[in-house]
Amino acid sequence: MGLKLALDDFGNGYSSLGQLKHFPIDTLKIDRAFLAGFPENDDKAIVHAIITMGRTLGLTVVAEGVETGEQLRLLAELGCHQAQGFYFLQPLPAEEFRHWLDHYDPQVVRDALR
Repeated sequence: MGLKLALDDFGNGYSSLGQLKHFPIDTLKIDRAFLAGFPENDDKAIVHAIITMGRTLGLTVVAEGVETGEQLRLLAELGCHQAQGFYFLQPLPAEEFRHWLDHYDPQVVRDALR
């Protein structure tokens, strides 16, 4: 059917290392708690370890809670596949989102990674 599963908020609660061997997941999402203050805080090593582990297991790694270009650049350098967060867009009403999507320029994100 082409369905894929993601383990959300990895590192908190039931989303732990033990769960990786029990579920047929495709994606590992790093919890936003590890990105708060990143990269200045001590969580850089944890984020790097999660990315490395996810990639080694053949999973797509997504970072939640990206708020700055610096975070995005560092995550890309560490090998994170995808990111989501307010850096890209704040929550919008549906009509405003449609307008944004009609005018979206992916080059903006590519430029941020340089």
